[in-house]
Amino acid sequence: MLWKILIVLLISMVPLIELRGAIPVAVGMNLGLPEWLVLIVAIIGNILPVPIIYFFARKVLEWGAQREWKPLKQFCNFCLKKGEKAGTKLLKKAGNYGTYFALFLFVAIPLPGTGAWTGTLAASILKLDFKKTVIAISAGVLVAGLIMLAVSLGFFKVLFGG
Repeated sequence: MLWKILIVLLISMVPLIELRGAIPVAVGMNLGLPEWLVLIVAIIGNILPVPIIYFFARKVLEWGAQREWKPLKQFCNFCLKKGEKAGTKLLKKAGNYGTYFALFLFVAIPLPGTGAWTGTLAASILKLDFKKTVIAISAGVLVAGLIMLAVSLGFFKVLFGG
């Protein structure tokens, strides 16, 4: 059972996949874990990297963008541009809702590229308050997890008749 929990935890920590991929994988593979446990493990795995991303990702990406090795330089520039684009988009939305509520919504809506990694990188680039960022991101991850669990359970029940 421990290895099954580790699968969910590790998948939910992967950038761009996060719990949006971990929950459907756990449900689709029928790992035999209770749904509540899948949700909790995926949420924890998705939130664990947030402080590291907030404090170090921008610095590492800026460092990598200045390197000579082309694949590293391209990847780092891609990530920085994605973070800046998300941050700009977030600030535009924030006019109506407030910056941290907009950050919450950005993470809560489970679309590709709108997860905790991108939201935290955007918050780091915008130099938002760490504590408020973690609260907004965590709340967004919780909502995204609930949505993904509901969608995954419904999808696989329809597909396999369970």
